[in-house]
Amino acid sequence: MILFLFINNTISEELFKNNHNVHNDDTTFKDFLAWRFKGDRPDRVSIEISDEFNNAKRLPENSYAVWIGHASFLIHNKNINILTDPIFSKRASPFSFMGPKRLIPPGINIDKLPPIDVVTISHAHYDHLDLPSLKKLYKKNKDTLFLVPMNLGKLLKSSGVKNVVEMNWWDTITIKESLITFVPVHHWSSRTPFDKNETLWGGWWFETNSSKLLHLGDTGYTYDFVTIHKELGSPDFAFIPIGAYEPRSLMKDSHLNPEESIQAAIDLKTNKAIGMHWGTFMLTDEPVLDPPIRLNKELERLNLENLFLIPKPGEIISLE
Repeated sequence: MILFLFINNTISEELFKNNHNVHNDDTTFKDFLAWRFKGDRPDRVSIEISDEFNNAKRLPENSYAVWIGHASFLIHNKNINILTDPIFSKRASPFSFMGPKRLIPPGINIDKLPPIDVVTISHAHYDHLDLPSLKKLYKKNKDTLFLVPMNLGKLLKSSGVKNVVEMNWWDTITIKESLITFVPVHHWSSRTPFDKNETLWGGWWFETNSSKLLHLGDTGYTYDFVTIHKELGSPDFAFIPIGAYEPRSLMKDSHLNPEESIQAAIDLKTNKAIGMHWGTFMLTDEPVLDPPIRLNKELERLNLENLFLIPKPGEIISLE
């Protein structure tokens, strides 16, 4: 699947672009092919998961989050239930028989979800926009609102998901007293070899009168983090990707490594960062268990041990 998507670097016209190019990325399709066919991949291992949410007889009344896996979170923020980049499928792929396969089951059984008010999608890649999951969620609750980047609405609507709103960077919408803002990050988008960057990508800011939350989706390092803080303030909690970063020569423009994840948290001036985007699918070359190990080593070196939380999938995280 990754090969399938990378081809479009050379054969599609881009509609959207990033604000910055910190890494001056100069990788070529030849570099990508050399990597994909070298045949050296990390071992498949499973990270520890929790049954806390699935077994809960009563859920907290206060704000909480549950990591479902990858970039998928259930966020209960006062009186609103939000799902970010939900993927409950066995593979992050357009095909049921090939493509990245889950290492762990979802941290929440889809049938145990509370009524969902809002689903947010960060971008079009299959590990973040899983149409089978979106169709199941829409079937469960036709009142769920699906917030997507510019030009992605038609994909959902053509699949039968009708309650869709497209948003551009810095657009806002208020739902149940929550102000939601679509913010810029550094990434790209595609679903086929012919549509690179024809749809937008970004992160999601959720604000009430008592809390500010930020979900960065998928991103490389960018000065957009400083801009987000300047425009919106310091998030109380920031959901920041920490995995899918090797080989650095190819991934530096698309994915944060753990050291950059820490810098992103510092740029944002967040009170607490929550690590995500690791341990669910094998997309890149680093060993599955390395992202939190490397992150914690750097946090210790910087005397910032309390900055990041690395939850287990299925664990209930207090956002108070």
